Amino acid sequence: MIEKLSKATLKLGVIAGGQLGKMLIQEASKWGISTYVLDPDNSCPARDVSSVYIQGDYTDFDAVYEFGKQVDILTYEIENINIEALRQLKSEGIKIEPDPDVLALIQDKGYQKTFYEDKDIPTSAFSFYENTEQIHEAIDSGALQYPFVQKVRKGGYDGQGVALIHSVESSLLEGDSIVESLVDIDKEIAVTIARNADGDSRCFPAVEMRFNPQSNLVEDLFCPADISKDMTKKAESIAVQIIEGLDMIGLLAIEFFIDKAGNILVNEIAPRPHNSGHHTIESVVTSQLEQQLRAIFNLPLGSTKLKMPTVMLNLLGDPDAEGEVYYDGFEKALEIEGVKIHIYGKKIVRPHRKMGHITVLADSIEEALSKAKKAKSSIKVIACHKK
Repeated sequence: MIEKLSKATLKLGVIAGGQLGKMLIQEASKWGISTYVLDPDNSCPARDVSSVYIQGDYTDFDAVYEFGKQVDILTYEIENINIEALRQLKSEGIKIEPDPDVLALIQDKGYQKTFYEDKDIPTSAFSFYENTEQIHEAIDSGALQYPFVQKVRKGGYDGQGVALIHSVESSLLEGDSIVESLVDIDKEIAVTIARNADGDSRCFPAVEMRFNPQSNLVEDLFCPADISKDMTKKAESIAVQIIEGLDMIGLLAIEFFIDKAGNILVNEIAPRPHNSGHHTIESVVTSQLEQQLRAIFNLPLGSTKLKMPTVMLNLLGDPDAEGEVYYDGFEKALEIEGVKIHIYGKKIVRPHRKMGHITVLADSIEEALSKAKKAKSSIKVIACHKK
C-alpha cells in the first residue's frame, strides 16, 4: 500500500459522493492518489473532483462488490452501505477501512447502545421496541413515560430517524427502534479521534455544538469548547476507549451530551469525517480529512493542535427554498475578516439541506462568534426564483 502511495499509483475507492466524499477526494489529490467514487446521483458533489466516477447504488450488493474490485483500498462517507458486499470484498483481500464489522455495529443504533453498555461507556438509559404498538403498550402500562427520544435503529441520517416524543399527540416513528431517556442537556460537544493500524490514536480538540430546532442539524459549533480541562480529558479518554474497543482503524466522530449534573454521556458515533470536524480544514494543523487518509494508510498521525479559535456555520437551505440554488449575499459574507466559505456543489436546494459551511477564524472565541453572527445574517441559501 505504502509503495503504491509513494509511486502515486494508489487507487482509493470512496463509497458515496456527497460533500464529505468530495472533500476527502480533494485532500487525497494532494498526494497524487487516484480516486474512485460510487454514488447513484450523477450530479453528486464528488463526481467532478474524482478521477473515476461510477454510478451505482451503495446499498446494492453487486454495485458495491464490482466497485470494490477496481481499487486498492475502500473507505466511505456514509453508513448506509451493503455490508455483505463489503464482507465479501474483505474475504477476497480487498482492504476496507474502517472494517465492515465496525460499520455493521455503527449502522444499528441498538448495537451501538449495547456496545456502550458492554464496555461500561456512559450513555443514556435505553430500551428496545420492535414497533409502535409495543411503545404504546409500554406507555399504557406505565413502563414508559413522556417525554422520551425515539430513534430508528437503522437508516437515520442528518437528523432523520430521530423524534422527541412529548405527549400522545407526538407522532411515533415506524419500525424497529430504541427509546432513550430524555437527557437534561447543558451542552452538546463532539470529539473526533483517529487511529492507525499501529494502534496510535490522536484526538482533535473538543467542539461545542448548537442545533437548529427545526432540522435537528448542527447550526453552528465553536472550538475550543467551553468546558473544563477535566471534562476535556474525560471526553478524550472515552473516545480512546471507544475506538480501541471497536479495534477500529480510521476516523471516528463522537457526539456527547453533558447534562446539568455534569455527567458526560455518549450520544452517537460516526466512522468517517463528520460535520463537527469541518472547521479543522482551516483551524487545525492537520485536517480531519488528511487525518483520515493518514489513519487508513497506516501513516504517522498528524498534529491536532488548534491554530486559532474558530466557529463553523452550516449553510442550510432556507425553510421555503426549493429549486436551483442561489447564494444570496456571498460577496457580503466574504468581506468579513477571517471568513472562509465552502460550497459543496449541490445544484438543488431544499429546506434545511446542507449546501455548504462557513468557517470563521479569530483571535478569540468571542470575536469569532461575533463575526459568525454577522456572516450568518449576510448570506442566505435560496432558490433562484426567490432572488
